[in-house]
Amino acid sequence: MLRNLKLLHISDIHIGVESYGKVATEEDLVSFPVYFAPGEDRSQFIGMNTRLLDFLSAMDEAVAYAIENRIDLVLFAGDAYKSRDPSQTHQREFAKRINRLSDADIPVFLTVGNHDLPHIANRATSLEIFPTLNVKNITVSQTLETHIIGTQSGDIQVVGLPWIRIGQFMAKEETRNMNMEEIKQALENRLTSLLETEVASLDKTLPSVLCAHVNISGSKTASERSMMLGNDHLLSLGSVAIKEFDYVALGNIHKYQILTHNPPVVYAGSIERVDFSEEKEDKGFVSVQLDPTMPNGERLLSHDFIPVHARSMITINVSPKLGEDPTEASLNEIEKNSEKLANAIVRFKINLTSEQEPHFNESEIRQKLNVCFYFAGIEKNISREHRTRIAVSDAEKITPSNAIRKYFETKSLPKSREEELMKYVQVLLQEEFEDSH
Repeated sequence: MLRNLKLLHISDIHIGVESYGKVATEEDLVSFPVYFAPGEDRSQFIGMNTRLLDFLSAMDEAVAYAIENRIDLVLFAGDAYKSRDPSQTHQREFAKRINRLSDADIPVFLTVGNHDLPHIANRATSLEIFPTLNVKNITVSQTLETHIIGTQSGDIQVVGLPWIRIGQFMAKEETRNMNMEEIKQALENRLTSLLETEVASLDKTLPSVLCAHVNISGSKTASERSMMLGNDHLLSLGSVAIKEFDYVALGNIHKYQILTHNPPVVYAGSIERVDFSEEKEDKGFVSVQLDPTMPNGERLLSHDFIPVHARSMITINVSPKLGEDPTEASLNEIEKNSEKLANAIVRFKINLTSEQEPHFNESEIRQKLNVCFYFAGIEKNISREHRTRIAVSDAEKITPSNAIRKYFETKSLPKSREEELMKYVQVLLQEEFEDSH
């Protein structure tokens, strides 16, 4: 008799993020949990960036959970690395953890995300090394297609939808006379059609899931640089919320969220905090259970978010009252948070009047915050009377795309030429945006 099918949905590991990191010391390594780099000599990590180790530790926690809970299949929904050109060290550390799952006879389904793609089209992705070396139990999804994967609890169908570059789609003849919005709509229509074709050929007697690295319209993101350019292509929720799927595992957006329940369309979110915009968010992965003996639409038993012990990020905000000593007010606020600082990345923000500014002792604050794991700095917001900032405010509101368009307008270009140039500007901006996420 088949037991319940256990899946682990994880995404956006982003090995290589080093923001708010420092050179790791032996003392730092002592503070890392027992599941970090099991069986390895920790001295090898001395000199590495502590943020790299944070992200590896979070992945180690997920791997340990998979092994301890006899997970049948790990669904990785894209973005193994921060950079499209990961270092040899980053590749080695990611491979160690994938191999640990492979050695435990846990199949892993790896979906190519935008950060896993090379800068140049038709070059190898950073995940191709696994099928190239014929690593057992590893499947890499590089094109939209269906894979039948054998597990300890029976077969499962996984439809993989990797990240699609809009620039490659623009090169097609059919998009020659389209503007950017028309191109994005054509891409969505094409992907939706191809996905429907895959769904039509699914075996209804087997459990089926979709594992995709995509942006779904209506999803929420907390990233400080989220969709600023407005050029990311989106799929509608209806294009992936297909009843033939028992579960839809999504990646690319860092905030855990359930977009719909029937079927569950879920972003697992990232496993570590990338910046302070994710300060309040829990980080982790999703544990899914299916009953393979039940018919389609009735197989899902549960899907639970499992938080990991991500590095804390704490913002200390201080706004001294009029007549109050700003340094004393700051020290009092730091003291209130003292128990949480030792293992946290901390930034300090203070609102001051021009009269209070001379009385703020920055060095005393820095000294007080030396106890935290990493001090991200002091941000002073000083209010000054009779100072106009209209021009700056206007500049902050304009997008890069609109700024370039305004420049073209000064050149009195023909409208057709302007639109043609804007298409390629948007592609370049999009690629820059993808590289930064």
